Amino acid sequence: MYDIIVVGGGHAGCEAAHIAAKMGHKTLLVTGNIKNIGDMPCNPSIGGTAKGIIVREVDALGGLMGKIADISHLQIKMLNNSKGPAVRSLRCQADKITYPKNMLNALKNTLNLEIKEEMIEDLIVEENKVKGVITAGGEKIRSEAVILTTGTYLKGNILVGSENTPGGPHGEKRSNYLSDKLKEYGLKIMRLKTGTPQRIKKDSIDFSVMQEEKGDLHPWKFSFDDDYKYDVFKQQSCYLVYTNDLTHKIIRDNLNKSAMYGGYATGIGPRYCPSIEDKIVRFADKERHQLFLEPESLYYDDWYLQGFSTSMPRDVQELMVHSLHGLENAVITKYAYAIEYDAIDPLQIKPSLENKIIENLFTAGQINGTSGYEEAAGQGIIAGINACLKITNREPLILKRSDAYIGVLIDDLVTKGTIEPYRMLTSRAEFRLLLRSDNADLRLREYAHNVGSITSEQYQEYLNKKEKLSEVLALLRKTYLNLTEINKQIFQDNNLSLPHNNINFYDLLKRPEISLEFLNNNFLKLDLTKEIMEQVEIEVKYEGYIKKAFKEVEKMLKLEEKEIPDDLDYAKVKNLATEARQKLIKVRPKTIAQASRISGVNPVDISVLSVYLKKEYNNE
Repeated sequence: MYDIIVVGGGHAGCEAAHIAAKMGHKTLLVTGNIKNIGDMPCNPSIGGTAKGIIVREVDALGGLMGKIADISHLQIKMLNNSKGPAVRSLRCQADKITYPKNMLNALKNTLNLEIKEEMIEDLIVEENKVKGVITAGGEKIRSEAVILTTGTYLKGNILVGSENTPGGPHGEKRSNYLSDKLKEYGLKIMRLKTGTPQRIKKDSIDFSVMQEEKGDLHPWKFSFDDDYKYDVFKQQSCYLVYTNDLTHKIIRDNLNKSAMYGGYATGIGPRYCPSIEDKIVRFADKERHQLFLEPESLYYDDWYLQGFSTSMPRDVQELMVHSLHGLENAVITKYAYAIEYDAIDPLQIKPSLENKIIENLFTAGQINGTSGYEEAAGQGIIAGINACLKITNREPLILKRSDAYIGVLIDDLVTKGTIEPYRMLTSRAEFRLLLRSDNADLRLREYAHNVGSITSEQYQEYLNKKEKLSEVLALLRKTYLNLTEINKQIFQDNNLSLPHNNINFYDLLKRPEISLEFLNNNFLKLDLTKEIMEQVEIEVKYEGYIKKAFKEVEKMLKLEEKEIPDDLDYAKVKNLATEARQKLIKVRPKTIAQASRISGVNPVDISVLSVYLKKEYNNE
């Protein structure tokens, strides 16, 4: 008997199992192949635009992904570093051998966690409450809660042209019956599709004609805890390459052979990570598309051709790859493919990621309709935390849209649903200036401490950092620049306009051309880390925008406080539009704020609903 069983050892499963065990619960991680725990079947990277912020949020909540990425990467850089802080995000090239190895090692050394190699094909459900799982061999394993993180293994099909091969990402055995069982229990199942590009043999690539992309010289890290050091000068390079007219002609001439355009695929693919043939069709006016060649590992010579995902037949893929400049003689070591799989309708899950139909059943990752390692990890840690809270009769951790990208992700899923693999974008977060990469710990460590997902040492580090930030901001406000001749000369030497009178350093730092590094090096002489300096500078320079964002958050929170009873009969709410009534019955939002975000529910409907709640439930 276990407290929690996690099914699936992908990025969602790893985080869910780790955090559940870390919170003191006897946990079982069941996976079809232990060697694939923490596997990266597609892109050899962690992070990226918006996604890198999710990784930092996972770390702030006590998770593993950021720590494992820090000790497993080949290259790391801060994306959009020249732009505003709201869109900056870390991305690393992870070693495909080292990352899973380090993840497995971390899980094996986690107290309260057991790993078992089995295929799960059914659940033990009694009176609409999950009581455990049933293996393909018929063994019943009981638990108080179950977390499904099945990735693309539910009736997975590999598609290459007209070929359709049942299996998981590496051709492993798929789960043939679990999604059918879920359907029998009342869950709505949908069919989704994703894909991956070719892998190219390194010595067949002519890198000399490509643009080299190096890692940053600043030693970035995802984790707020570990002080891992690496040599910034020993990072592996990536290379930029573009499609051309010949590439596009080959694709257009063979569109009918593609699994998607040839009618061989039934699943819906990701809008924001399309196949190359989809790009050519949808963006016909573009003369070229950007691709990246990325190393997969130091232990073998395969390079990943990012942006060239396709489900074309192998002979067409040969023509496509060889049309690219620098890849005329490329040797393809692994052909691209698409993969179809079953997922559940996310409108059937609660904001806690617990299923609405089967109590104590949680789901996370691609089974919920998302794509991406980071989106999976973010859901995994929340599912793990909330499974622990549920079986100990505590309130769930529900991150708001103003708290985290993870909050935006889950709210979008459970409120709006999805018909295609969901990918996190900065544009999805209306409070993105508050949800920055630099402040994920300040946003989430208090929550983590309250639910018990971080250690006392981690919490104390957070408190120390918070205190240091307050001290520096207070010092800047009360300390003034004296216009001595020496200080005037410093400004002149740095080609900076001289203040007309004495001014405190807080107001001085608001000037666009003034950096905290300049002030500290020349006047303050404080012992500050780069992390502290970055956060102080952002807080000061963007103070007005941040205050404005918090005012918008306050408005939203007032609507979040207006709860909607679970048993509300929407048929009795007169004057609701028909579409709004149908959507409200389907989603059953918890608050007026959530109701307002449902597609098809208009402001007039919200007003009608608010008036009804005030009248019938005295809901102000």
